[in-house]
Amino acid sequence: MVIITRTLAVHRADGQTLGMRQLLLLRHAKSSWDDRELPDHERPLNPRGRRSAVAMRETMATLGLAPDLILVSSSVRTRQTLEALEPWNETPLVEIVSCLYNAEPSALLDTLHEVKETVRSVLMIAHNPGLHALAMELVGAHAMTFANADLRKLAEGYPTGALCEFAVPGPWGALGDSGGRLVRFIAPRDLPPDET
Repeated sequence: MVIITRTLAVHRADGQTLGMRQLLLLRHAKSSWDDRELPDHERPLNPRGRRSAVAMRETMATLGLAPDLILVSSSVRTRQTLEALEPWNETPLVEIVSCLYNAEPSALLDTLHEVKETVRSVLMIAHNPGLHALAMELVGAHAMTFANADLRKLAEGYPTGALCEFAVPGPWGALGDSGGRLVRFIAPRDLPPDET
């Protein structure tokens, strides 16, 4: 499959335009605990989780958030979250990545380091606590000294179904501490009540 990349342009004060990458980090939607004997990896979404994932799809479409590449954990709840985000206007490349299941932030970052530099926008669907730790690492401790409302919400936690959008100025292979600028943080509770 050929990935068609889109360009997110950022204009500097001197008039030059820089290419900017986009990273979307989505925690899976709320899962079901109805069957206590079901292995964690196999737990599906509950009805509320399905509704919030569909609402997030609508929000992403409204905001024009359309990834070129989706990296998704192999768990049932992450794959069902992805299914609720479909269909896309332009079909992205999807990779189910087993090592994203309950991964440490270092494993999530290692996966992002392997993304081809021609890819402009990546959506990663994974789990806490690794996803929250990665998001805080990308923000960097220094950013919290002048935190806006989205940064403060992110620092408080990363609820199920929540989405972070980062602008990434450097290459995927060099992504690390303070390597992203938080554009927005959206939790299901931020969406209109009739959508969740």
